[in-house]
Amino acid sequence: MVGYPATSRVRTSVPPIQGHNYLDRTPRWNTILKIPAPRVVVVEDVEKRPGLGSFVGEVHANILGALGCVAAVTNGAVRGLPQVRSTGFQFFAGNVAVSHAYAHIFQFGTPVEIGGLRIEPGDLLHGDRHGILKIPLEIAASIPARARELQEKEERVIAMCRSAEFSLDKLRELFRDLNPDPKEDNTGRIKE
Repeated sequence: MVGYPATSRVRTSVPPIQGHNYLDRTPRWNTILKIPAPRVVVVEDVEKRPGLGSFVGEVHANILGALGCVAAVTNGAVRGLPQVRSTGFQFFAGNVAVSHAYAHIFQFGTPVEIGGLRIEPGDLLHGDRHGILKIPLEIAASIPARARELQEKEERVIAMCRSAEFSLDKLRELFRDLNPDPKEDNTGRIKE
């Protein structure tokens, strides 16, 4: 998943001060549409115990998908996993809950924090089954080429390890060939 975050904060343990849980908060949809596509809805559950209730389930996933969102990221809960899976919409969540409880948005379009990561509207996020990370916009364009380069190096190491010709000497030689600059380690970082 790659996308630009549309942020919001929710509470799930107490009813909203006025109105309904989420029916009165449809103006946030306009805020979501101000973010470039592909969009990712990022929901910070501010409760002392996040995830008591779920803000995003089958209905919201379909609404968000119609708004050009590809995923929801939250430190809280999600629900309706089988129904959402069939839509292709992705969840990155702290847990799964059976109910929305008192989930209600009280703020949107502001910076949030998920798992210690500060996320602002317009950042660039990448996610896979291992989690999410924020990509600095200034390096985003260079990532595909660098990723291909790293993948090719890893494939050569794996092939050597699986080869009938494997030896530690050959593995060390391969590492020297793959990393000719002794100041740079195999991750591309400069050694101190």
